[in-house]
Parts: sequence; structure tokens; C-alpha cells
Amino acid sequence: MDEQAKSLLPWTWEIPQQLRDRVGEQVGRQRAMFADGHLLLILHEPPDPEDVGRRGRFFWREPDGTWNASEGKGPQALKHYLEEYQQLLEVLEEQDKDALTAKEYFQVITELAPLHRTARNMHHALQQARDFVPKSKGLINLRDQAYRNERVAELLYSDARNALEFVIAQRTEDQAEASHQMAKASHRLNVLAAFFFPLATLSAIFGVNMRHGLEQDLVTSSLPFVLMLAVGVASGFALKALIGRGGP
Repeated sequence: MDEQAKSLLPWTWEIPQQLRDRVGEQVGRQRAMFADGHLLLILHEPPDPEDVGRRGRFFWREPDGTWNASEGKGPQALKHYLEEYQQLLEVLEEQDKDALTAKEYFQVITELAPLHRTARNMHHALQQARDFVPKSKGLINLRDQAYRNERVAELLYSDARNALEFVIAQRTEDQAEASHQMAKASHRLNVLAAFFFPLATLSAIFGVNMRHGLEQDLVTSSLPFVLMLAVGVASGFALKALIGRGGP
């Protein structure tokens, strides 16, 4: 009873003991095993990105071509299993088409990455099964369906990654352009401040009153003011030209 409780295969299956002995207490990788005309397929359930482990799906083909499944009944069980992956890929394809932001593309990639790996390994396992039973037309069709799922997952994964990289690059370019415009605006402000800095400094030192006590008559009463203004403007132009050399 302890061995039965630990076994992952249904104990109602009358498969060769050597196949049963090759299955441990954990599912392990996806693979195909063959002995005495019996074919055993160990595959994985559709993965959840948050699951570390994998849950198994087991399919047993008897020498007369009869299929048995750990979940589901009849020869269509394996076909329906492959259709589960196809439906999941179709849902993710729609999400990829509707995605606009980096977060949405990242969500698609997160869900698609384990599905892509599982589809690839599933195709390899079915190719092994095809090699074990080369005359089975049904296995050829199942192998081809697994390959289509793998190819769709691969293309969708590549498309989602490219779209994510494009969105990131576009956002980076937009930020760089915004930073450039801010640098230009800051430079203009610095040039403007530089132009008026000498005039503001002279005004703070000498004041801007028309009478300073230095004038002797009405003709010369505004001379200090005009002179200060001229020196300030000339100095502003010189400082502006100096700062403008290193501008953007």
C-alpha cells in the first residue's frame, strides 16, 4: 500500500513493472518510455508562473493501440490535452495584441515563458514516442500538433519581447528628448541671467537714482546713470557670449 500511495501512475494500469519502476515520486522532466510494446508518456499540466513544481499528466498506449490517460478517457484524451495548450496560447495572443504598456507586455511574457518551455519539451517527448512507435499515424499527428504549439509559443514569446524592448526604448527616447528640452530651457535662463547680472550688480552698488551728488550741472546730471547702463549692457553681452559657447 505504501508503494501504491507513492506511485504517480494509476495502479489500475497493467503496464510493465519496469516502466512503473522508472517513475519516481516526482514527475520530473517530460519524456516517453517504452517497454514490451507499451508506451508511457509523462507530460506536464499547463504551468502556472507562480508554481515552482510541475504536475504530471500520464498517457499509456497499449500494444494494440489503446490509449489510457490519468485524466480523461479514450483516445481523444491526449488530443484534448494538446488543445488545452492551444487555447491558452490563443488567449495570450489576444493579450499580446491588446497590450500597450511595458507592464502589460511583461505580464504576457511572464505567463508565456513557462508555457513556451513546456511546449518545447512536450514536442521532444512526443518525438521520442513517435520514434518508439514509428507506424502510428496518430502519434505523427499528435507530434505535429505539439510542434505547432511550440512554434506558436516561440513566435509569440519573441514578438512580446520585441514589443517590450520597443516600448522601453521609446520611453527612454522620450525621456532623453524631454531632458534635452529641459537642458535647453535651463541654458536660456542662464544666458538671460548672465546678461542682466552685470547691470544688476552695478545697480546694487551705485543705485539707479538720477542724482548722485557727483553731478555739477543739469547736463551732466544723468551721466553716471547712462555710463552705468552702458557698462552693464556691454558686460552683459560679453558674459552672454562667453556662456553661450558651451550651450546645447
